[in-house]
Amino acid sequence: MSFEFVKTQRHGHVLMVTLDRPKVYNAVHQPMHYELAQVWDNFSQDHGLWVAVLTGAGEKAFCAGNDLKFTANGGRSSLPPSGFSGLTQRFDLEKPIIAAVNGYAMGGGFETALSCDMIIASENATFALPEVKVGFLAAASGIQRLSRYIGRLTAQEMMFTGRSVKADEALKMGIVNDVVPHNQLIECALAKAQEIASVSPSAIKATKRILNDLALRENLPQSLNFSREVMAELGKTEDFKEGVNAFVEKRKPNWVNR
Repeated sequence: MSFEFVKTQRHGHVLMVTLDRPKVYNAVHQPMHYELAQVWDNFSQDHGLWVAVLTGAGEKAFCAGNDLKFTANGGRSSLPPSGFSGLTQRFDLEKPIIAAVNGYAMGGGFETALSCDMIIASENATFALPEVKVGFLAAASGIQRLSRYIGRLTAQEMMFTGRSVKADEALKMGIVNDVVPHNQLIECALAKAQEIASVSPSAIKATKRILNDLALRENLPQSLNFSREVMAELGKTEDFKEGVNAFVEKRKPNWVNR
C-alpha cells in the first residue's frame, strides 16, 4: 500500500517507516495521522515483519509535532483512536519500534518517539515538549511517558519550561538509548533492528504483551483520555487562542491567564 505522507520500505523482517513532509519539518496533520495508523495496523498484521524503524525525511527534523498552521487554517485536527501518529494510544502492538531521531523531535514528535520502544538519536537531535509556549499541553502522552522514563522532577522541569534538550544531554537524562554520528543514524538503527530480529519473534511478542499489560495496569490509557479532556477545556481559553495566533503570526504571545 502506498501513502502520500509516509514512506515504507522492507528490509527483510524490518519495516522502515519515514515521515515524509520535510518542507514542514514532518509536522503531522490529520491525513498523516490516519496514514500512520494504517501503517501500524499493516505492520501489526504482517507476519513477515518483526521490527520497525521510524525516522523523518530530510536533514533537519524527525518530527516537529502537530501542524498548527494546518489547524489554524481550518484543517481538521481529530486523531485516530490509536492517538498521535497512530501510535501514542496504541496498546495492542506486540512488535517493537525503534525511533531513529535525525533532528528536531518537538511536541507531538517527541511524544511519538517516546511511544516507540527504543530511541536512537543522531548527534544533531533536539528534544522538547514546548507546548506551554503556545498555550498547549503535552496531551499525546508526553506528560505520562517522560515522567515515567526519566523521573518526575526532571520531566517537570522540561514540561514547565518547554526548553530544548540536545542529544548529549538527552543521553545523560535517559531519554535516549544511544547517540550516534548523524551520517550513521539509519545504519545504526537498522543494525539494532536486525539484532532484535535475530532473536525469537514469539518471545519478543510475549515480552511486549507483558509491557502493554503493565501500561494498562498503570492506567496509562485512562490518563491519556484524561489528557484529551483537559486539552478540550484548555482549548476554550483565551490563552489557547492567543498561543495559536501568536505562533502563526510569528510573534510573542500576550498571555491573560484565562
